[in-house]
Amino acid sequence: MNKPKVPNFFDLETDLAAAEQIIFGAPYDGTASFRPGSRFGPSAMREAAYGIEYYSPYQEQELSLPVHDAGDLELPFGDPRVALQLIEEYVLSVVKQGKMPIMIGGEHLLSLAVVRALLTKYPELHIIHLDAHADLREEYLGSKYSHATVLRRIHEEAGTVIHSFGVRSGLKEEFAFAAANLDFHPFSLADLAALKMQLGDRPVYLTLDLDVLDPSILPGTGTPEPGGVSFRELLTALLSLKGVNLVGFDLVELAPQLDSSGVSTIVACTLLRELLLLAQKC
Repeated sequence: MNKPKVPNFFDLETDLAAAEQIIFGAPYDGTASFRPGSRFGPSAMREAAYGIEYYSPYQEQELSLPVHDAGDLELPFGDPRVALQLIEEYVLSVVKQGKMPIMIGGEHLLSLAVVRALLTKYPELHIIHLDAHADLREEYLGSKYSHATVLRRIHEEAGTVIHSFGVRSGLKEEFAFAAANLDFHPFSLADLAALKMQLGDRPVYLTLDLDVLDPSILPGTGTPEPGGVSFRELLTALLSLKGVNLVGFDLVELAPQLDSSGVSTIVACTLLRELLLLAQKC
């Protein structure tokens, strides 16, 4: 018996060869320390995207782009290093084809694999990190590879410049490390617009942890943190990046089953639409 067809994001059915952007799901949350479930994010977003309008009144543009939805990667639930290796290998294949990788998570640790792959083509890669949490621990629960250590690993392994915004939770040591080693803007996204001038034409990867939003806007995430930004604040900050040399992005940490209303998933899908349009303009 034939399996039912998995819906593409926004019914985007561009052939792989003709596509400029490749969306793929990374359903893995093996290091979740509080409330797991982000592995269900990609499938929930594909279903919910069916109800999202293609037209963005914010950018006055309709979603009709050369984007290919490659479906979800098959990732084992065990050792996170295996999942990271599989994602890195896949993104390397995307980059070698001259296409932009767009990852839908899944937990935030997975961003490390995409950055590793992009560095093979863009050694001067800059990271824009939007998040409620610093994610700068040396290790967490005895592991160096965790959603709580991802920015520390990116800093160590990639040696790239990280611009971090919206952080409002972490150890005292994490805040001190961020202030000393990152371009660090805690609590707010207000300085994001000024960053574009500094970046010039440098390649940029955007990693968007959805818990940067206040939990009143997006409760469906594994580690909600009060005091976050509103949807309009986040969207305004993202649209201020128009013209940045964006070479890839991810959207992570949606745990759809933790919000029975489904609103969190709709918010995530709307942000994905806006980011796809933004990436096309960049």
